[in-house]
Amino acid sequence: MKPDLNKERIRTKSIVPIKHYTLDYEYQNIGKNKTYFIKTYGCQMNEHDSENIAAILEQMGYTPADSFEKADLILLNTCAIRENAHHKVFGMVGRVKHLKGERKSLMVGLCGCMMQEESVVNELLKKYPFIDFIFGTHNIDDLPGVIKRAEANKKTEVDVLSMEGEIVEDIPVKRASNAKAWVNIMYGCDKFCTYCIVPYTRGKQRSRKHEDILNEVEHLVYDGYQEVTLLGQNVNAYGKDLNDNYTMANLLEDVAKTGISRVRFVTSHPWDFNDDMLDVIAKYPNIMPYIHLPLQSGSDRILKLMGRRYTKESYLELFHKIKTLIPNCSVTTDIIVGFPGETEEDFKDTLDVVNECKYDGAYTFIFSPRVGTPAAKMEDNIPLQTKELRLYRLNDLVNNYANESNQKYVGKIVPVLIEGKSDKGSLYMGYTDTMKLTNVKCTKRDIGHIINVKITEAKSWSLNGEKVKGV
Repeated sequence: MKPDLNKERIRTKSIVPIKHYTLDYEYQNIGKNKTYFIKTYGCQMNEHDSENIAAILEQMGYTPADSFEKADLILLNTCAIRENAHHKVFGMVGRVKHLKGERKSLMVGLCGCMMQEESVVNELLKKYPFIDFIFGTHNIDDLPGVIKRAEANKKTEVDVLSMEGEIVEDIPVKRASNAKAWVNIMYGCDKFCTYCIVPYTRGKQRSRKHEDILNEVEHLVYDGYQEVTLLGQNVNAYGKDLNDNYTMANLLEDVAKTGISRVRFVTSHPWDFNDDMLDVIAKYPNIMPYIHLPLQSGSDRILKLMGRRYTKESYLELFHKIKTLIPNCSVTTDIIVGFPGETEEDFKDTLDVVNECKYDGAYTFIFSPRVGTPAAKMEDNIPLQTKELRLYRLNDLVNNYANESNQKYVGKIVPVLIEGKSDKGSLYMGYTDTMKLTNVKCTKRDIGHIINVKITEAKSWSLNGEKVKGV
């Protein structure tokens, strides 16, 4: 079944079903003596989905391949947030086409957010009929059935559910790291920002029960994990759909009380960020002093067109409250330039906010229209050259402040969770409590541990340092 945008925008007050995943016996040997390769695009949620998908495939008997060229099953987990991701996926499908021509037994599948877009699925079916199966964000748990049906069919198996969504517990996970883990606390979004496709591709806002979340975190603590990141499209709104008066502040506190060394969360919407959350973050030292706080625009007029429901003034008030209550807190952001109708004055309002906040970093983008969203229908009369120039000016400013922030670390001793080898020669890499990428002179034995590091050099987007012994 193909996706249906009209169904995807529906929101009702119906109770969200909770299912429990199990792998039926009939699927357990489908992948015996076969290999798989997953290519992931997009956000942390997609990365974590791929961890679930990998675990399901291995339950079915598949083993991981070193590269997509050697795999018996290639699966692309896609992102719909921007046009650039769209082009990358279609480029990869084109590369896979040649392999499919050489090996008829090769299975090719696509999943993720792009597959929830009707126009994308139609284009894939028209241009690439060799694709074996397509499924979306709502039925990862049905992957074994999708693959079995695809093997039996002689045409592309399309299983995309256009629905508000449900919650599926007990899906296995093959974590990419032995030191840090992602934990979903909620799915979907009801904000419907005018430029954003996520409410359509991920369904309505639905929170997991806090007992299930805490149970997962406690198992991670038992297994020796050092860090957990709580995931959701808008984590600050956690629990609002459950009507049990248990909020994100409550969840943060209870996760901190598990004793895990580090707690993070993404992504925050300024609309739902309240004082209770700030008090909890300030109270517990194992909740990291790092907050990603998307701005999108500094212009009240553009924010209203975006449907963001906050103002420049209220955003800045929240920002300064964070900096006051959480000393040493680093803050990063998202900013879109060239939104339909953005004037030079609107853009300067954005630069004013960047100059005031002096962000530790920012993800910056030129507006990318998504089919089916209200913003895609707005008149966009800004020349591409103007958008590119604005992005250049913004990035130049962001880079300067990022470098300025990092230079303050030189000579300081900071805690770093070492994750693995760095691409910088013989060094290892990890992140500070404030989410600064750090290349460290240490040893392999330090992987998976939080060590004290003296920062010796700073660049705009990373730090260099060496392990401090005996501290």
